[in-house]
Amino acid sequence: MASRSEEAFWTEEDAQSLAETTDVELLKRAWRNEKAAPEILTFQANLVQRSREQIQLLTDHLCACLPACNHSMKLEIMKYLFLGHVWIYVNGVQEETVEELSGNASDDLIISLYQMDLDRTLFLLRSYLRVRLQKIEKYMLHISKTQLWNRLSEQEQKFAEKCTDIMEKHLQQSVLARLPYGYQSILKQSISSEEDDMVPEPQLDTFIFCKSKGSVGAFQLDDTGDEIVDLVADDLYVLRYKSIKGLVEGGQIDLV
Repeated sequence: MASRSEEAFWTEEDAQSLAETTDVELLKRAWRNEKAAPEILTFQANLVQRSREQIQLLTDHLCACLPACNHSMKLEIMKYLFLGHVWIYVNGVQEETVEELSGNASDDLIISLYQMDLDRTLFLLRSYLRVRLQKIEKYMLHISKTQLWNRLSEQEQKFAEKCTDIMEKHLQQSVLARLPYGYQSILKQSISSEEDDMVPEPQLDTFIFCKSKGSVGAFQLDDTGDEIVDLVADDLYVLRYKSIKGLVEGGQIDLV
């Protein structure tokens, strides 16, 4: 028969395991990876869509519970919303679901907890999208002519196309039209250049902090095999992004 300490241990482990699989934690992980990676990563379309849909569904549910509320009250209620599948834990004890909360809306403490969680989630979502837009603005020409284009969402691709078009028109009217023949390209320094040497590219040799999610074992960091590192679960490493980008894309390593 399990002791009380063993029961508490398993309860804590189960709660931690549940927390790591919530959309909030997945969004936090995607945000950290995107912010730390020098290049743009694959857009987490399903995760972003789920987050938006759950917030909308919860908004409709709470407003249906309060049919008499006016527009300003509904806007105020929306500040208190959180992703509907997430449960609040206080000292390891499950307190209430959102549905139960709607019947006890006068509890200011629980309301404030939901508001705090919502603010955190909205910050993560907005920051995640903002970081991606900043990378698109910086590397739009490089992204448009490489496989990185397929990592963008449909809206991001439209944004990149519009930014590129605006930049080309601006440079053509303000600078390039006044330069001699052979120097009027936004991609090359001159007509004699063999490569697009005017296009900024992400620095993949940048050193980044990373943590292995599982035991990867001996991993080769270079093509020659001279650099090999033993990647152990939950250990922190400082490595070149170029060496472990495949593990990042495969979800085996998280950036910090």
